[in-house]
Amino acid sequence: MIHLRSKKELRTLVERMNSGEEEGGIAVVAEDFDAWKEFQKEHVFVLAAGGVVLDEHDRLLAIKRLGKWDLPKGKVEKGEAVDVGAVREVQEECGISGILLKDQLISTWHTYERKGQQHLKRTDWFLMRASSKQQLTAQSEEDIEEVRWLDDEGMRMMQADTYPSLLPVLKALSSKRT
Repeated sequence: MIHLRSKKELRTLVERMNSGEEEGGIAVVAEDFDAWKEFQKEHVFVLAAGGVVLDEHDRLLAIKRLGKWDLPKGKVEKGEAVDVGAVREVQEECGISGILLKDQLISTWHTYERKGQQHLKRTDWFLMRASSKQQLTAQSEEDIEEVRWLDDEGMRMMQADTYPSLLPVLKALSSKRT
């Protein structure tokens, strides 16, 4: 547990986390200020949605983007329902249709920098079903190199070569499947 007494200490903690100096989940207690509100003030909020899509063989639909395994996701458009955005993103990035939306699975948060500005991204993940009988098409304009159905061995390979923010999603899927 980390106790913070000022906005300056919050900024220092964020810098340490971004540099990899501070790893893993941490609990923060702020004294005399609202750390969450201050953190949000320094970031542009981005709402995204994605699909954890299984086929009729319980294989996972995965994409390879910029050399790393990932799951299809993207920004929710203004006025769009989050679950609708999740389905749309899967369709666009993977070229499939006939997606059956099941349940909301988990939400993840991460930060990133773009054009000198810090962003705070929440991604709402939805469990979906789709048929593997249709041809997959990678959305190259989104830097997607490959789309593939992964069996259990493929999912273990993905866990070894994906973003840390996806690990809780894969864990939630594993819990749901057992």
